[in-house]
Amino acid sequence: MSATSLPPGVTIPPGLAIAKLPGDILPEVKPKRGAIGFLRRHPTMAIGGGLLLVMVLVAVFAPFLWTKDPTALAPALRTREPSADFWFGTDMLGRDVYSRVLYGARVSLIVGFSVAILASIAGLVIGLVSGFNRLADSIIMRVMDGMMSIPPILLAIALMALTRGSVRNVIIAITIAEIPRVSRLVRGVVLSLREQPYVEAAVASGTRTWKIIFKHILPNTLAPLTVQATYICAAAMITEAILSFIGAGTPPIIPSWGNIMAEGRALWQVKPYIVFFPAVFLSITVLAVNLLGDGLRDAIDPRLAKRI
Repeated sequence: MSATSLPPGVTIPPGLAIAKLPGDILPEVKPKRGAIGFLRRHPTMAIGGGLLLVMVLVAVFAPFLWTKDPTALAPALRTREPSADFWFGTDMLGRDVYSRVLYGARVSLIVGFSVAILASIAGLVIGLVSGFNRLADSIIMRVMDGMMSIPPILLAIALMALTRGSVRNVIIAITIAEIPRVSRLVRGVVLSLREQPYVEAAVASGTRTWKIIFKHILPNTLAPLTVQATYICAAAMITEAILSFIGAGTPPIIPSWGNIMAEGRALWQVKPYIVFFPAVFLSITVLAVNLLGDGLRDAIDPRLAKRI
């Protein structure tokens, strides 16, 4: 008999165990496994990844999404309002804003992903060297400190002032500006891992340094490095838009969200859609990358495992 089926006024003596009847036993709820279960436990990652996937598909299949030539000039059709013929309207030169926005997604995503990958690789190498070599650490970190004293956007503008405007030069300039953040992160992780007992045991047993790095240090730096790479990707897309907006980024012949907004700012009060649509796409893409990074951090950080 269960405690819920006792007559009124009847109490259970202390220490007396009551056996559960078959009807009182509830089925054990097992957490769902697999990709679907993982995404349900991390909805932030699912939302961010889904939005980012949509943007990637838009950029890849832009020619098949009812777009026109984004560089085709049509002065007779300039500053047309959004309509069935021009979904996002036209700019002051008669170019289709919808087509330019979709093709502009390619520039932002290429810059964001390229900067995240290159900065992560360079920062990983610098951080590993600094974390294991004290002499190199004292020299390299002073250089990184000097670079970090300059805001990344100002450093990128200064580097672009020395070169011609192109997507490649924008990637190089933003990568150089983002490397110090990654290198200091990796260096901090390496210095923390060097004090772990298993690393000290490997050193005491005579294991070579490169084996310790690739077997014990490097695998433990990939998780925080991956999370940091998502934030760098979002920051790189914003920086690219700023550079293009002020005329120091991609040339005007290449559609990007930054130069589309720059060309429409003169008509903002009368034709706000020219600035509005690329700004919305940029905001959604940056939000998606940041949500993906937050979800990765929650999934990777063991201190948050109990909450999930």
